[in-house]
Amino acid sequence: MGVDEDFTARTGGYRGELLAHCYRMLGSAEEAEDLVQETYLRAWRGWGAFQGRAAVRTWLYRIATNACLTALRRRARRPLPSGLGGPAADPAAPMSATAEVPWLQPFPDALLAAADADPAAVAQARAGVRLALVAALQHLSARQRAVLLLRDVLQRPAAEVAALLGTTTTAVNSGLRRARALLAASHPVADELAEPPEPARRALLDRFAAAIEAADVRAFAALLRDDVTLEMPPFAAWFAGRAAVVRCAELHLLTGPGDLRLDPTRANGREGFLVYRHNRPHAVLLPVPKAGGIVEIISFVGEFRPERWSVPAWSSTTRQS
Repeated sequence: MGVDEDFTARTGGYRGELLAHCYRMLGSAEEAEDLVQETYLRAWRGWGAFQGRAAVRTWLYRIATNACLTALRRRARRPLPSGLGGPAADPAAPMSATAEVPWLQPFPDALLAAADADPAAVAQARAGVRLALVAALQHLSARQRAVLLLRDVLQRPAAEVAALLGTTTTAVNSGLRRARALLAASHPVADELAEPPEPARRALLDRFAAAIEAADVRAFAALLRDDVTLEMPPFAAWFAGRAAVVRCAELHLLTGPGDLRLDPTRANGREGFLVYRHNRPHAVLLPVPKAGGIVEIISFVGEFRPERWSVPAWSSTTRQS
């Protein structure tokens, strides 16, 4: 086996989980792909000197984490609209996109699974890219993110994390305590609420999509919890409470039967939708179903690029018709 074949065989299966790790660090799927590409380039260049002195996976994470830390020195954090301030009061007020903010991006689940990836690692990666977690991580410094992700998400020993980051075990443990406290203060309570069982969840999402496609305001409202929120980056305004969310949706989503078409996909470890407006790619829509109805809706306007997204087979016969 040649050097290139040996390198590919021993490193290729980690690409998906490295993408998830870089996405959690950066909040951008596009930047994560760039950093993983850089990680593999650095690894290939250093393959001859590596000689198995550490586990390949640990070595790749060291390269990827340090590449992310370098990148974050010149990048602003990527928030959701709710990370910038309180909800807007008037859903009927004019809204304009805020292009100067580098918004948090959705992450296609299809990017996670390499052909030879460990299924357990893929499942862990999907759980670790939930939007609530990635949005909360934006409140941490780059180094705090790295410590928390390596220790709590990837379950790496403190001594290994210290060696990876070029610091001490004491510093890692201290940084982890601060990161956990900050994360607990910013992590949305809604993400901890119980979700319906899988068949009920899918049925709820099917009804949600059907209501939007039919521009049925009453059916849409009936699916929402009282404490539902709606965010639509790159628009900075966001809305809280059923009345405000329904009014905003009536103005911007439920504009007419057939204006929007929703195709199912998977993003950030859960079911979502690719939205076409008048048959043109428009948005990635991620509703969060919990006990009692939809508790959160995030519409990533302009983030739907067909070449990056896939349609899974979870939709019902009704949704496929």
